[in-house]
Amino acid sequence: MSESVYITTPIYYVNDVPHLGHAYTTVAADALARWHRSCGRRVRFVTGTDEHGQKIERAAAAHGEEPIELADRVVARFRALWEQLHIAHDDFIRTTEPRHQEVVRRLWSLMSEGGDIEAGGYEGLYCTGCEAYKTDKELDAEGRCPDHGTPAELLKEPSYFFKLERYRSRLLDSLAERPERILPEARRNKILADLSQPLGDLSISRTSFSWGVPVPGDDAHVMYVWLDALTNYISALGWPDGEDYGSFWADCDRRIHLIGKDILWFHTVYWPSFLMSAGLPLATTVFAHGWWTVGGKKMSKTLGNVVDPGRVAELYGSDALRYFLLREVPFGADGDFSKDALVQRINSDLANDLGNLANRTLAMTGRWCEGVAPTGRTDRQVEWDAVVASVGAAMDALQPHKALEAALAWVRSCNRDLDARAPWSAHKEGRVDDRDDCLADTLEGLRRAAALLAPFMPVKMAELCLKLGLKATPRMDSLGGWGDALAGVAVHAGEPLFPRIDPDDAPDITGPAGSDEPEEAVIDYEDFTRVALKVGVVRSATPVEGADRLLQLEVDVGEGAPRSIVAGIAEAYAPADVEGRRVVVVTNLAPRKIRGVLSQGMVLASGAGGGDLQLVSPDGDPAPGEVVR
Repeated sequence: MSESVYITTPIYYVNDVPHLGHAYTTVAADALARWHRSCGRRVRFVTGTDEHGQKIERAAAAHGEEPIELADRVVARFRALWEQLHIAHDDFIRTTEPRHQEVVRRLWSLMSEGGDIEAGGYEGLYCTGCEAYKTDKELDAEGRCPDHGTPAELLKEPSYFFKLERYRSRLLDSLAERPERILPEARRNKILADLSQPLGDLSISRTSFSWGVPVPGDDAHVMYVWLDALTNYISALGWPDGEDYGSFWADCDRRIHLIGKDILWFHTVYWPSFLMSAGLPLATTVFAHGWWTVGGKKMSKTLGNVVDPGRVAELYGSDALRYFLLREVPFGADGDFSKDALVQRINSDLANDLGNLANRTLAMTGRWCEGVAPTGRTDRQVEWDAVVASVGAAMDALQPHKALEAALAWVRSCNRDLDARAPWSAHKEGRVDDRDDCLADTLEGLRRAAALLAPFMPVKMAELCLKLGLKATPRMDSLGGWGDALAGVAVHAGEPLFPRIDPDDAPDITGPAGSDEPEEAVIDYEDFTRVALKVGVVRSATPVEGADRLLQLEVDVGEGAPRSIVAGIAEAYAPADVEGRRVVVVTNLAPRKIRGVLSQGMVLASGAGGGDLQLVSPDGDPAPGEVVR
């Protein structure tokens, strides 16, 4: 096995708005990747987006666009957030990329050749939000999915099945052999309990929609979105022939998936079973962290308690947000996000401890040593080695909160040492050597603190290193023994590294954006009155070339000449079905081009999308252009 580390987040579903949960997983993965790189290990860190499935197809149709157009928009939002949070991933993979789809088809073929896939039919209750069939036990008394609050649909369709039960005993054996395959322990125990019951066969294809990877040899079926999505972990490495696959999967002793606890079953039962079927190695660890709440409640647009990570980073700084997420609660447990807790953590840990240590040490060096770091005589290597061991052990155990606790203990130790040696007293009394020795010692402590904390706060630690006169943040594997690395280097205090925040003046962190819940956002009456709704009559309808779900409508809204409107209704209506029909039109929507065709408004429809759509039509025979109130 090579000294390399493979770290992944889930690939995030593009029907979701990037939210705090996405940020939490990705920041943790980024800190872990940065730590291992700093220690001299080869690292591959992958994130990306899951872009297939019925939910995407329906959402795109409801907006009169193609699924790939919806995906492109949301992917841009994920990329922008990762840039804002300084996520240094090595690859961003999309399931719509050819390199991924080729691997998915190859994996399917291997599983099929091994006798693990067979054709059949399936009837059951399906939650589009989860992209999964549900049992009665998994639904509430009214047949709704508890996670999404929507009724499960009864679906009956032909399907291919994966023989999941065949792998139940092997899954149990793999966990007995290596319990660390699932962490924390409570999550492993939950999976072990669930594996005590038969698994049955798993439906792994769909015919009720078309937005997905076609099944090899049977284009009437597309692959189950979870089979498609999970395969990204090896498609991103170029399996089977890519060099990265050998370095970071086949011959790598740390293959780590960081996920939220809601998708544990897919990653610890389905994914390893698919890999076993194909004869491939399993991930070494799947770590499922907890959820963030606000005021003890799940984030909700209706409650107005959604935390947008981009907004928090803009208001308080990306590094402060990164630090808070990884320090505030044990990694694996649920946590409550609040402005008060964020401000308290910034003021106590970052401003009082780290910031104060840097500000006063650099200021004293500027006043008494002409801004040049002096030479020291003491040696704190033994204490330092113990700190590094603690941080390293915590990161190896996927416990970044403990790593930060140990790193801040080092900062506080440096503060205590500075207070005990009191260089201000030594300066006043003329003990220049004692003064300079203490300042040199503390500056070296700051240099090492920057290396320790850079994986968690890369921007601020780079800023600290500039204050220390360094051109770059030092890596853990290049610090060397305790000594005078900064002796003779020009340093400067500048602005405080972490200014204190007045809790009474701290801006709010909750708002309406950033939730993926299927709840309606509340708007003001004034906003509603700005929407112009008018009666329209469809004069003609033609298919949009190259778009199976789109019709171009020429709609008379009483303006003399009809408007061109592109509508995603072709699966529900043939052109002849809508010609002459009265519809409700949003007439003050900004024009845009959809698949190269100008669309000058939107027709209203109800239903889940696809063939279920129904145009909204006014009663009677109102004239074109009549206002809908």
